[in-house]
Amino acid sequence: MSLSLPGRVVVFDYGEVISRTPHAARAALLEATGLDADELFPVYQELRNDLDRGDLSVLAYWRAIGERTGRSWSVTEIHRFWALDYTGWFDVDPEVLALVEELHDAGTRLALLSNAGFDFGDPYRYSPMGSMFETVVVSAEEHVLKPDASIYRDTCDRLGIEPAAMVFVDNRAENAAGADAVGAVGVHFTSAAALRSALEELAAPTG
Repeated sequence: MSLSLPGRVVVFDYGEVISRTPHAARAALLEATGLDADELFPVYQELRNDLDRGDLSVLAYWRAIGERTGRSWSVTEIHRFWALDYTGWFDVDPEVLALVEELHDAGTRLALLSNAGFDFGDPYRYSPMGSMFETVVVSAEEHVLKPDASIYRDTCDRLGIEPAAMVFVDNRAENAAGADAVGAVGVHFTSAAALRSALEELAAPTG
């Protein structure tokens, strides 16, 4: 029997839940930038919140990385870095996406809530995957990041539900806890198998 959660909306994070960790893209970025991992990735990560909050454009983000690492890159070079980084995030975990499809086909309402830059909004919405989501909420477009309470409440408002009807799945424990804090059910994602078990438990009738 297909998994279904009647009366609930399952809201998925994207990065490292539906998508895989982009190991190959990160290796390619090191080669393209000429930086070591301990030079690039701490700055990449530290500035990512500003990108995902919509405070930095992609170009400004990479220029800031360059300034912090003592590099000066042309727009052509930055476009190459962006393309390597960006496309790496579209390698999805087929087991997780198949679970999304199973839920969708069984009639469960679905949505996506992702901390991501402006450049991810249209691919999320217009990819084949996006056809399964009622709404897509991208942090840069809202100028707020998970786990701020407002982004969960706004997602519920768009879906026309109370937080108690939302099941939110995220690979970061603090983001799952943020959903719990507004009255939703937060599920900390660790694997497709563990996610299926957690959703099956939520779907089970209570006596």
